Amino acid sequence: MQNLHTSNQEQRITDLTDRLLQDMTKGRTIDAVMTFDHPNKDIVIDMIYKLRSIIFPGYFRSQPLRVYTMRNQIGMLLEDVIYNLIKEISIVLVYTPEMKEADQAAKTAKAEEITFRFLERIPAIRALAETDVQAAFDGDPAAFNNEEIIYSYPGLFAILVSRIAHELHLLGVPLIPRIMTEYAHSQTGIDIHPGASLGKFFFIDHGTGIVIGETTEIGDNVKVYQGVTLGALSTRGGQSLKSKKRHPTICDDVTIYAGASILGGNTVIGKGAVIGANAFITSSIPEGAKVSIKNQELHYRYDEKQGAPKPAELDTENAWFYII
Repeated sequence: MQNLHTSNQEQRITDLTDRLLQDMTKGRTIDAVMTFDHPNKDIVIDMIYKLRSIIFPGYFRSQPLRVYTMRNQIGMLLEDVIYNLIKEISIVLVYTPEMKEADQAAKTAKAEEITFRFLERIPAIRALAETDVQAAFDGDPAAFNNEEIIYSYPGLFAILVSRIAHELHLLGVPLIPRIMTEYAHSQTGIDIHPGASLGKFFFIDHGTGIVIGETTEIGDNVKVYQGVTLGALSTRGGQSLKSKKRHPTICDDVTIYAGASILGGNTVIGKGAVIGANAFITSSIPEGAKVSIKNQELHYRYDEKQGAPKPAELDTENAWFYII
């Protein structure tokens, strides 16, 4: 009986395999069999953490490297990043028109050039990371110290990954920057496209649910709370909108509170403006303006017979936004 049962299972597996193979012959996108290697997502993610160790060398030291001096540690991390970045970039260069038909030697040479140009930008990324840590400490009274921010704040991690990915994006690297930012998205709930431009002293508080689109431009000293969308007015045009300014420009010293949506490539939020919670904005806001949603009227029910206390009066006139 057992042998019969096993035989039946094997036949069903064979039949399913045949059906799936037949289904894969229809010429669809999902049926494609690539003739080139694919980027290794695990290696790309590992590079994020190695680059973070280079950017914050005193905070994220690799356990096996603790016995080495800082020079040795950085050198070993760089060797690992260089080897893997050249390999992964050479793989994805097939997606660029100019390298699609190039031989492997040409792709490797181009990948090496890009890798070293990227690594030369690490000091600039470190300088920006320093401002981001300071912005988080200055902007969050709950922050105990800088160490707490560096080790635990999801906003800082998402911003750091975005800054790394943005430099690769500017160098014309396909696919890898998006893998990086989508990994950060999966870990933090913060979705920053690698094409977005972020200024100095950028602070994301809480963070979950934030979306920052590809052509967004953010100035210096900007603070954003959870649930904010910096998006496009419409994507119905699909691929015809590629490379066009679809997302807003946020000028210096702007604060955007929880749940606000700011949409459109022509939308500019002026310097020093404050956008209140849940605001929906599709046109430019002048410098220094405060934008808010009119408070909804609150209704309370209470039992007079039981003597339940009546709620205290709310100062709705001055409470034009909520601070979380």
